This record gives sequence, C-alpha cells and structure tokens, in this order.
Amino acid sequence: MSETHLPEGALTLAKERLRHLVAQPSVAADGRAIPETAEAVATLLREEGFEAELHATPGAPVVFAQHRVEGAPTLLLYNHYDVQPEDPVDAWTSPPFELTERDGAWYGRGAADDKGELVSRLTALRLYRERHGDLPFGVTFLVEGEEEIGSPPLPDYVEQHAERLAADGCIWEFGGVDAYDRPVTYSGMKGIVTFELHARTAGRDLHSSYGAVADDAGYRLAAAIATLRDADGRVTVEGFVDGVETPNAQDVALVDALPDEDDELARTFEIPRWLQDRKGTDWARALYFEPTLNVNGIHVGYGGEGAKTVLPAHGVAKLDVRLVPDQDPDHVLTAVRRHLDAHGFGDVEIVPLQHAERAARSNMTDPFVQHAIAALEETYDQAPVVLPNSAGSGPIHPFVVGLGVSVVGMGCGYPGSRIHGPNEHVRIHDFERGTLATLRFLERLAGEWGETA
Repeated sequence: MSETHLPEGALTLAKERLRHLVAQPSVAADGRAIPETAEAVATLLREEGFEAELHATPGAPVVFAQHRVEGAPTLLLYNHYDVQPEDPVDAWTSPPFELTERDGAWYGRGAADDKGELVSRLTALRLYRERHGDLPFGVTFLVEGEEEIGSPPLPDYVEQHAERLAADGCIWEFGGVDAYDRPVTYSGMKGIVTFELHARTAGRDLHSSYGAVADDAGYRLAAAIATLRDADGRVTVEGFVDGVETPNAQDVALVDALPDEDDELARTFEIPRWLQDRKGTDWARALYFEPTLNVNGIHVGYGGEGAKTVLPAHGVAKLDVRLVPDQDPDHVLTAVRRHLDAHGFGDVEIVPLQHAERAARSNMTDPFVQHAIAALEETYDQAPVVLPNSAGSGPIHPFVVGLGVSVVGMGCGYPGSRIHGPNEHVRIHDFERGTLATLRFLERLAGEWGETA
C-alpha cells in the first residue's frame, strides 16, 4: 500500500505556513492586504531556496520565483494568493481569517482555494529534496493576486515574460478528489465573462402606490433576466454558441467513461433535482462541455428589516457566462445585447465587469499529463478520474495557447471544501494525500527529465 501520511514535522510546518497565509485577508475584490500577502508568499519561496521577485502589474503584483537547471526541462507551477470575500461573515463557525482545526480539517478563507494548494506544493518540494537531493530539472513559480476577479493583467504579463516562463509542463492551481474520494486530474478549463444588467425606471424611488401606473425596476430587471434562458436552464440567446468547438472524440470518451457522481453531489449540495433531470453521461457532458449563463446576484429596492413600501427606480443583476473552447467573450456580450434589444429591453444596460478569460484544453496524450495520471494512481491505489477540462474557469488560455505548455491539475480539495463560501476548509488527510501525489509526480518527472540534464 502506498504512503498515506506526511512526516509529523512536515505536516506541522505546513500548518503553520498555512496559518500565516490565511491570516492575510487578501481579498482581490476590494484590494485588501494584497502587497503584504505577495511579500509573505515571496518569503516562503525564498525559504525553499528560490530567487523570488515581486513583479508590478497594473493590478496586484505577481510573485515570480525560479530555479533553473542548465540543459534540463522546467516545471511551471501556477497558483494565486488572493481569495474571495468572506461574506456572509455570520455564516462562519470560526473566524474566516484564522486557521482553525476541527473534525480533521483546517478551516479558513483560502485554506483550500488556493493557499492550501500552494503550501502543499512547497511541502512536496521540500520532501523531495530531503529524500532525493536537488531536483534534476528547473522549477518556476508564478503566483498571482487577482485570480478571483478574472486575472486582468495576467495575459499581458505572460506574453511579456514568455521567455522566462518557458516550461515543459505546468501544474495548475487546484485538484483533489471527487464526491467518492477518487483522485481527479484535468488538463483544461472553461473560460468566463462577467457583466451586470442595470434597469432604471425613474429618476428616484417612488411611493409604491405609483405601481399602478409606473414601472418597477425590480420587475423590469426580472423580466429581462427571464428571457435569457428557459426553465430547464437552456440558454435562449441567439448566437450564444456561435463558433463553439465540438469536443473531440478522445475528450468525449474520457467524459463518457467517468464514474457517476451526480447522485452523491446532489446529496452533498442538497439539490432536489438537476436541470433537465440530467443523469449519468448526459449530466457529465453538460457539466464539462456546455457553456452556462448564470445569475450571481440581484440587488434592487429595500432589503432591511420589516417593510418599506417603495417602488425602486434602479436595479442591478450580476451575471457570469462559463465559456467553452472557441467561444468568444466579446461575441457573447454582443449576442446578449442583441437579444435584449429584440425582446424589448433596449433600456436595460449591459456593464462588462472583470477581464474575460477564454477556455483552453491541453493534449491528454502528452507524456507530462500521463505522468500525472500515473502518479495519482500510484498514490491513491486506484485509477484517477481524468477530465479533459474542469467545469470551473481560470486564466489557463495564455499558458496552453500562449506558452504552448501542457497543463495538469493536482491538489488537495474535495467537493465539500466550500470554496468561495462560509466555512471553507481542507481535510487534513486530503492535504496529505494531495501532497504525496505531487511528490510522486516530481519523482516520476525526475526519472524522465533528469536524463536530459
């Protein structure tokens, strides 16, 4: 049976490092503690022998750290140090920016996404050196600070630093196990574009008695949103999927071979039914291959205690679209604009938000990807679940397409980690197994890449 626990000293050091990072409230949405957290990450990388640099961008600094080995391949690791807002604070059992251990897990904002993953990788690198000496290949870290708001400066940053970022494979920010504790890896991600809809029906809020003759911004906004998809979640915007790439046979076969987890996830998420009552293969194909159009929040009128009989004059809805390969974010926004105009909502304004990210997938047959699959199987003593892409989004396009590097996801999360929500956590045994899987991956790469050094 494979190794299942980290040495006590390694686990203790990892917990203290994670405690220090979680204590930094590095919320990208409002810019809190960003410079301080970037410096904290650079310090950790320097402790592991890297030459760490803070690179200024139009937004948050990028932490760049590198150790090259002359004539040998290079491994690139992508992570981020920013986190989602902690709201709603009252829903947390323990303070969001204090690492708290209970019930075999570490709780705190960023414990799973993505500070825990970063600490896991540093732990794996340290263990490798303790057991085998220096790595026979180079390692580069890129740790950014705006992933949670769409990584606006990152495409330009990657292009400008392409020579220093050149690599022979990249470990992406997250991974872990599925709802049945099976290891999971992926080689691509969906893209994303976010925007707001603004409805204004008067110059100021009115007494609600005027509802007999004046429009209500809440109703106006709700009516516009209701036209964007049907009751089963099918997007009704004409042109929404123009140019979408049809998944290749290999990727479809991977998804069709996935073990079912729709029932278990429905229980975990407390969902009474999936859209269109999808099950099995149909559910999985939708999750990984179809774009989405989601309402993230609606803000209109009075939301305090008791009643306020007001006719709201202004309403805002926040939406996101999860993009698939070859779906152009600008085209999507144009299609939504045409759709609203055609349905009588020309007065509803579209306000684009954060920088859009395009989708991308790596070639699953790349030996680098195959080493990751093998490392997971050897660590977990079972074949991993292999996905052509995650259902989530991230700034993967500049790496896969711009740098031409294959990407794999490995990590220590699970579907119940509650990332982006209250009580985010990483289970300690997942942290240990995820770290050991990364260690095994490094060992496999050393066996192949070390011969070229």
